[in-house]
Amino acid sequence: MLLGVPQEGTATSILPGHRMVLEGRSKEVIRIVSVGGFGAILVTIIMLPIFSIALPFLHGILKPYTWIILLVASIYLTYNLTGNFRDFLWSLLLFILSGVLGWITFQTPISSGVMMMCTFCGLFGISTILFSLNDSSTLPAQNPFYTLNLDYNKFKSIFAGGITGAILGFLPGFGPAQGTIIAQAASGTNDNEDDDTVNFLLATSGLNISDCLFSLIAIYIIGNPRSGIAVYMSYLISEMNINHLAIFIFASLLAVSVSLALSLKLGDSFSKIMRMVDYKKLSIGVILLQIVILYVFIFYYEAPVVYMTIALITSTALGMLPHYIGVGKSHLMGVLIIPAIVIYMKMFI
Repeated sequence: MLLGVPQEGTATSILPGHRMVLEGRSKEVIRIVSVGGFGAILVTIIMLPIFSIALPFLHGILKPYTWIILLVASIYLTYNLTGNFRDFLWSLLLFILSGVLGWITFQTPISSGVMMMCTFCGLFGISTILFSLNDSSTLPAQNPFYTLNLDYNKFKSIFAGGITGAILGFLPGFGPAQGTIIAQAASGTNDNEDDDTVNFLLATSGLNISDCLFSLIAIYIIGNPRSGIAVYMSYLISEMNINHLAIFIFASLLAVSVSLALSLKLGDSFSKIMRMVDYKKLSIGVILLQIVILYVFIFYYEAPVVYMTIALITSTALGMLPHYIGVGKSHLMGVLIIPAIVIYMKMFI
C-alpha cells in the first residue's frame, strides 16, 4: 500500500488502495484489507462442505470446456475492466502480448518457478515502482484517526471475496483483477463512491487470501493443484487425505490470525516511518532487492543468465506499457491465461 504510490495528478487512474493513501487514509486501508483477508478465510472454511460436494461434479463436466470458459471469460472481463473501445483494444493487445511472452518463457527447460519469478518481477513488481519513480512521488501526511464500521454491505463483500477466491482456485490463470469483477457482481455496488472503494478492497483482499487456501484444498477435492505452492505440496504429499486438509486449514487460520495482528501494528508504524524515509531511495532499494533475490535463484538453479536477463528486461518493458497507455495492469495476466487456454485446447481437441 505504501510503495509504488504515483503523483496525486494521476489519482483517477490508480489502484483504489493508493488513492486512499493519497487521501491520507493508509491506516484505514490497511485495516480494510486485513479484515477482508481474515473474513474470507472463514467464509472459505465454512463453505468447504458445499465445495467438496459440488466442485468434483462440476470439474468432471467442465474440464473439456475449460479453454472455452477461459477464453470467453477473459474477453468479457477485459471488456468490463475498460471504459471505452480504445482502451479495450489496447488491453486486448497487452493480454495477447503477455500471453505470447508466457508461452515462450514457459516452454523452456528452465525451472518454472524461477521463470515465473522473473516474469512477474518484471510485469508487476519492478515496472510499477519504476513508473512511480518517474512520477517523483511523495507520500502525503497520513490521518492519525481512522474508523472501520462493519455493516451489511461490507460483510457481503467479504463473503463475495471468499466465494470468488474459490472460483479463482478452480479456474487456472485467473488473477485478482478478474476475480474482483466477479466479486463486485456478487456483492453489488453502492451509490456512495467511498463505500464502493471500501467494498472493492474488502472483496479483493478476501479473494487473494481465499485463493491461496483453496488452491491447496483443490488438491484434496479434485486432485489437481492450482498454484505454485500447491504443486510443491503435491510433490511432498503423494496422497492427500482429510488429516492433511485439516492441517492446511489450521495452519491457514493461525497464519492469517497472526498476520491480522501484525499488519495492524506494523501498518500503523510504517505509515509514520515512511514520512521520514527518502521515498525515492527506498523504491530503488526495493527494485535492487528484487533483482538480487532473482539472480540468487537464477544461479542456484543454474539457469542461463543472459536469457533470464533478456526475459526480465522484456517483461519489465511490457509491464511499463499499461502505465503509459492508461489501462489496468491486470490484463497482463494473459501471461498465465493464454498458455492455460492453449494447453487445455490441445488436451481436448
